[in-house]
Amino acid sequence: MNEHFDFIVVGSGAGSMCAALKLRAAGKSVLVLEKTDLIGGTTATSGGVMWIPNNRYMQTEGIHDSREDAITYLEHAVGDSDDTPGSSRTRREAYVDQAPEMLEFLIGQGCQFRRVPEWPDYYQVPGYSESGRTVVSELFDLKKLDKEWQAKLRPGFIPIPAYLEEAMQLGNMKRSKAAKKAFFRMIGRTLWSKLRGKNLVTAGHALQGQLLHAALQAGAEVRVNSSVNTFILDNGRVVGIVASSNGQAVEIGASLGVLINAGGFARNQAMLDEYIPGARSDWTNANPGDTGEVLQEAMRIGAAVAQMDERVGSPCTLPPGDAALKPAMQGDLCKPHSMLIDQSGKRFMRETVSYMAQSKAILEHNKNTPAIPSYLILDSQYLNKFMLAGSMPGKKKPKEWFESNFLLTGDTLEALAQACGIDPTALKSSVERFNGFVDKGIDEDFGRGSEVYDRWLGDRLSETHPSLGRIEQGPFYALRIYPGDLGTYGGLVTDEHARVLRDDGQAIDGLYATGTSTASVMGRITPGAGGSIGPSITWAYVAAKHAAAQA
Repeated sequence: MNEHFDFIVVGSGAGSMCAALKLRAAGKSVLVLEKTDLIGGTTATSGGVMWIPNNRYMQTEGIHDSREDAITYLEHAVGDSDDTPGSSRTRREAYVDQAPEMLEFLIGQGCQFRRVPEWPDYYQVPGYSESGRTVVSELFDLKKLDKEWQAKLRPGFIPIPAYLEEAMQLGNMKRSKAAKKAFFRMIGRTLWSKLRGKNLVTAGHALQGQLLHAALQAGAEVRVNSSVNTFILDNGRVVGIVASSNGQAVEIGASLGVLINAGGFARNQAMLDEYIPGARSDWTNANPGDTGEVLQEAMRIGAAVAQMDERVGSPCTLPPGDAALKPAMQGDLCKPHSMLIDQSGKRFMRETVSYMAQSKAILEHNKNTPAIPSYLILDSQYLNKFMLAGSMPGKKKPKEWFESNFLLTGDTLEALAQACGIDPTALKSSVERFNGFVDKGIDEDFGRGSEVYDRWLGDRLSETHPSLGRIEQGPFYALRIYPGDLGTYGGLVTDEHARVLRDDGQAIDGLYATGTSTASVMGRITPGAGGSIGPSITWAYVAAKHAAAQA
């Protein structure tokens, strides 16, 4: 070996830093390897939300939750299935137990968190929490990192130090005094932090920033531009890795084991074609390093995989230009005065569901009826009230949106249908049917607006119905919607200690995995906001705890 550490982590997401902190707390040496030139993975560009049941913030604020409620919720929302070994009851119960413990460990390491005041669980089943089980990072001052590490941290998607619940109100500034107050709080916070010489960041950027800072302070070694090519075996045990660093192959030993936190394969079109036919890497918002070769290497040494046909779906649209992140369209799909249709002009789903369920519904429907892209149909009421594809409310939109036919328009529904290449009669009939449901206050086809989460996603300022509104005021508009994603959701099968398993159920000694490199503990759904990041950090903590105990 050219070098030797007690533990090696492949990938630099939030879970990687948590594992590093846990091993450093046990006095072990840790190396974190990131193949790209930026640290933080997809988490850094996300909301950075963690789904943590029975967490201390719920208890402090008097919000009821318990181990039993969380297990009951996962049992009903996720369920048991032979084809989801990542979501065995043993692993679900381990997650419910270990996630709050992980959070307490990070708090003990000096990390600061908070809960979003209101973010309901996604499924209204027994054990459901209307207030939500979400935990996020506190705002973080990037200047706690030296300039070298600031430059190496992957940027976030919110350019000002806004709490997530404040950012969610931005589109309502013309309609809500509370939204205006939130906006001025954000501006004031930005100016005040600058005057004090701080650079506050939020969401996933903050989560990654403070975990990186804590890991570096604890003495973990973190390297960029270092891709892992091979796992080194000794009598069936993983004892190290071969990495490429600046064009040189380096063998690095790991006495306690290796943790895979390298993401999935959302950027690998060949793997998508094999496991998720119809999905396109062009639609993903996963980080550029999400290319799957570490998964393939683990499979080469005998690792079992499962749930490979699942993604953390997130509908997107593709505006002109080359934006780093494609606009996520979940919230847009849920506002009144709009509906989603396929290319035959028919509505085919309840729009007000989780982002993962939305994308999955589009992909599934497309197997029988062309629905890629689908069309978000909206009227002028929508455009005047709500944000669209990241733009503020109002009819003033970027000129190139119209010139490139990104935003399609028509003075009448018939004219809009012609612009979309859809049968005008079918579109008009679908709108009339939908408007009839709006008048009744009940979506008899798909139940839009029937649950708390539906209404939370809609227009919470509405005096009539937060999810339903007539499509009737021209001009009318349409936007193409694609079944995008934030990453894949299947991968290596792991046990309750985060050890990677073979097809026969035996653990590969010395090899652990977490995050979207694994078959998710949440099976084929996400139970609430943070259903991917929460498990990523938790199983990294579990892996590190198990590895340290083996010493």
